[in-house]
Amino acid sequence: MKLFDLGELVLLAALWGASFLFMRLGAQEFGPLALAFVRVGLASVLLLPLLASRGQLAELRTHWRGLLVVGALNSAIPFALFSFAAMSITAGLSSIVNATTPLWTAVVAFAWLGQGLTRLRVLGLAIGFAGVTFLAWDKASFKPGADHAGLWAVLACAVATLCYGLAANATRRWLTGVPPLAVATGSQAAAALLLVLPALWQWPVALPGAVAWGSALALASLCTALAYLMYFRLMSRVGPTNAVSVTFLIPLFAILWGWLFLREPVTAQMLMGGAIVLVGIALALGLVQSSPFTRPSPR
Repeated sequence: MKLFDLGELVLLAALWGASFLFMRLGAQEFGPLALAFVRVGLASVLLLPLLASRGQLAELRTHWRGLLVVGALNSAIPFALFSFAAMSITAGLSSIVNATTPLWTAVVAFAWLGQGLTRLRVLGLAIGFAGVTFLAWDKASFKPGADHAGLWAVLACAVATLCYGLAANATRRWLTGVPPLAVATGSQAAAALLLVLPALWQWPVALPGAVAWGSALALASLCTALAYLMYFRLMSRVGPTNAVSVTFLIPLFAILWGWLFLREPVTAQMLMGGAIVLVGIALALGLVQSSPFTRPSPR
């Protein structure tokens, strides 16, 4: 990865780390479905004129099937799930569960695209999922005095990251060679179409306030339109596995923004669980190598 790509990766992590802060500020008043729709709808409005100015609107018609799938898996479903989670758990905890995205990407690539997994990577997957289990343990419904809403929030985050793993591989499978701007625009427009009816059904009775609308605008412009343009551009240059490694850095920024602006506590369990998850991701991505484990395990 070149220095420019690395710098863009850090900036992307800062933007997506902030998205957990903005969801936390906006989800209570909008609700998860309405907030997700406003996010992708406004992002589409921002991106479509730029796509038209580059003469790439025809790409949407040519690749509409792939864009519809990626829009559902990469935006519509996970945005709604993370907005739901933001009503019950902190931005930092959501971002740590989000850090399992590379684990799901590796699992899906193995099961769907036949990419081999070394024994070390299999160990990394197991450690990463163990870290999420550790984080969710206090919120588990079978634990006395547990917060059931918190458990469902953690599970929602886990399903959202599975969707991200599916989306990364779907992008590689069906949208390789498509201009990044077209992928970013088409996926957000597809997500908006998928969410419009559910959002209208769950639209808030009371008009959201200025802070909620400001958060939604920041989500749409910075954390979606700009961030996804950067993400798909990175994916085209460095590949999906390297691109999703941005999730290494997202928890650091999410915890920082949550602590600075929402005064969210940073607990020992969050730090320990986050460390376990990151160790698992490092092994699963092959960032740690050990010769006795380099032989791919059989499928």
